[in-house]
Amino acid sequence: MNEQVIAGVRDLLPVLRERAQDTEDARNVPEESVKALQETGFFKMLQPKSFGGLETDPVSFYTAVKLIASACGSTGWVASILGVHPWHVALFDQQAQQEVWGADEDVRISSSYAPMGKAEVVDGGYRLSGRWSFSSGSGHCTWVLLGGPAFKDGKPVDFCTYLLPIADYTIVDVWDTVGLRGTGSNDIVVEDVFVPRHRALSFIATSKCKVPGQAINPGPLYRLPYGSVHPSTITAPIIGMAQGAYDAHVEHQRKRVRAAYAGEQSKEDPFAKVRIAEAASEIDAAWLQLTRNIEELYELAKREERLPSDLRLRVRRDQVRGTERAIAAIDRLFENSGGRAIQRGTPIQRFWRDAHAGRVHAANDAERAYVMFGTGAFGLPVENAMY
Repeated sequence: MNEQVIAGVRDLLPVLRERAQDTEDARNVPEESVKALQETGFFKMLQPKSFGGLETDPVSFYTAVKLIASACGSTGWVASILGVHPWHVALFDQQAQQEVWGADEDVRISSSYAPMGKAEVVDGGYRLSGRWSFSSGSGHCTWVLLGGPAFKDGKPVDFCTYLLPIADYTIVDVWDTVGLRGTGSNDIVVEDVFVPRHRALSFIATSKCKVPGQAINPGPLYRLPYGSVHPSTITAPIIGMAQGAYDAHVEHQRKRVRAAYAGEQSKEDPFAKVRIAEAASEIDAAWLQLTRNIEELYELAKREERLPSDLRLRVRRDQVRGTERAIAAIDRLFENSGGRAIQRGTPIQRFWRDAHAGRVHAANDAERAYVMFGTGAFGLPVENAMY
């Protein structure tokens, strides 16, 4: 089934590529694109079989994401974000999963995990309020995952992810950016809403890979660390954007004639060939490291073996490094693309802007990930839970 989904995604790439500028102009992925991706089965790749999902291996999911992003950066970003949320919901209590998928297994969920609001512990659950930014693709969704601390008697007692239906929140259109313009990453506003306990998931449990949802979703996919799955969901589309930029650049250079150099054809320029080779190597290295690490984690999970800290730290190290490699590749290509490449509507400048916008996501905070890895390498305790 994985192959069928990926084949369906490949078939969509030409139309997603054609819609890329319209997606950017609309500041949102077209509904037609979302529906077409849904019809391939893409959004069910990480959804549990207990609720009609495919429960596929994570590398197949990231492969599909990379393909989508190579055609349209914004569509790939939204697809990756919305596509990983069924995995996260599968970690929640069974009752929460039933509320999300019981009536409609095609429900889509957006998110904003940064702690931009807070919850008060009350009988049976929490009272949640706040305003969360950067909820990509939220206009295509009817549920949202929101991060925030939980307080009791004025003191923080936990950090949770809260799961809310659309009736409990408002989407505010604020998205106007230089990159990832088509992601519709708008604000989510919640005003003193009750969230029952079963629709809150403690990040302490998540970081330990011991969550309520494993009672009905015992498969290896749901024993993987949040700090491996989610950050890789951010890097995979950026690598896809780099691949899209590479393909666009090679096609552009194949036809380009450089007037400033006496009509020299770019395809005969040895320096252009060097840049192409360097960029291709960076993209390959980024992808090979990401997929190798995730495959290794998944194989351990399938054998129900312990997921060692050094491997989890390596996943984060190579995830942020993968983003850096992808950005370096795009920069190397863009600076050799010529003046016409900066014209509005050309793919290379759009991929360049989209990738740099994705680079500033918190999951790509390279120094923090490198410090975690170095701390672990010295045998010291790693305090950060995001690995």
